[in-house]
Amino acid sequence: MANQADHPDGVSRDAEFSRRSKAGLLRSVPLILLIAVILLLVSLLLGNLQEDQGVSADGAAGEQVPPASQPVAAAPAKEFPDVTRDSDGRLQWPRPRSGDRMRERDRMVDHDIARGPFRADVTDKRVLAAMRAVPRHEFVPRRRRSNAYADTPLPIGHGQTISQPYIVALMTGLLEIKAGDKVLEIGTGSGYQAAVLNELTPYVYSIEIVKPLYEEVVKRFERLGYKTIQTRLGDGYDGWEKHGPFDGIIVTCASGHIPPPLWQQLKPGGRMVIPVGGVYETQRLLVLTKQQDGGRKSRNVLPVRFVPMTGKIQKP
Repeated sequence: MANQADHPDGVSRDAEFSRRSKAGLLRSVPLILLIAVILLLVSLLLGNLQEDQGVSADGAAGEQVPPASQPVAAAPAKEFPDVTRDSDGRLQWPRPRSGDRMRERDRMVDHDIARGPFRADVTDKRVLAAMRAVPRHEFVPRRRRSNAYADTPLPIGHGQTISQPYIVALMTGLLEIKAGDKVLEIGTGSGYQAAVLNELTPYVYSIEIVKPLYEEVVKRFERLGYKTIQTRLGDGYDGWEKHGPFDGIIVTCASGHIPPPLWQQLKPGGRMVIPVGGVYETQRLLVLTKQQDGGRKSRNVLPVRFVPMTGKIQKP
C-alpha cells in the first residue's frame, strides 16, 4: 500500500489522480457544450425540412405536395381518365408517336404547309409540329399510301376524301386552339383531322354519319393509341349538345348554310371553321366568331372544294 513518503509533494497517488481528473473534466466542458449545440442545430434543421415538406406550393400548411412525377387528376376524370396534369398544372395526355416516313412528313410541312406559292403560309409552330407528328399514311387506304404525303386530297371510300394537308393545317390554325379547349369536328372521315386536333388539346369530339367509316376509325384510333378522341355515329347537323358548349367547331364537309344547332353549341368567343356552298357552287372557307352577345363575325378565307354534308341538311 502506498504512503505519503512515496510522492515528492507528500500527496498520495489517489489524491493526485482525483485532482487531475477534475481538471480534465473542467477542460472537456466547453467541448461537450459545443457538441450539444451542434446536435441541437441539426435537430432544428431537420425539423424545418420536415415541416417544409408538409406545406403546399402556395404556402398553406398541412397540404401534401405531390411529387413532380405524380400527376394530379384532371377533370372530367370519368370521361377522360387518361388526361392528367403535371406538377406545374399543365395538361398531359397520350399522343402517339411514330418515326415511320418522318422525312416525308418533314418535307410536306416545310415545302407544302409552312410555305407555298400563291397562298398564305401556315406559321403557327404548334400546328406545324402537329402536322409533323401525325403519320398521315396511317389514315389513308393501303393502296393510296405511296401518295400519303402529297399535298392533295385522297379518296377513302364511300364517296369521302381525306383533306389536302395544307387545308388541314390551315383550318386547324384558324381555330386558334389552346390546350384544354373543347373542339367539335363534323365529319370524322378517316380520323386524320381529329388526330391533328388531338395534338393541341385532349378534348376532341368527332361525329361521322357514314357507318362503315365510323367503324373503321374507331378501330384505327384504338390501334394507333388515340385514347382521348371521343367519336359518335350520327348526323353532324345536330352537333353534340351533351358535351357542348365548345370552344371551337370545325366542319370538314360543305354546308349550304350554317346549321343552327352548331351555332348554338359554340361558346361566346369561340370559333367555327366551315366551308359554305353547294356541290356545284364556289365554296367559301369561313371563320365565324361568336360575339359575347351572340352576334356573328364572319371572315372569308379562301375558295375551297369539299364533299357535301349529308343527312338532315339535305332535307327541304
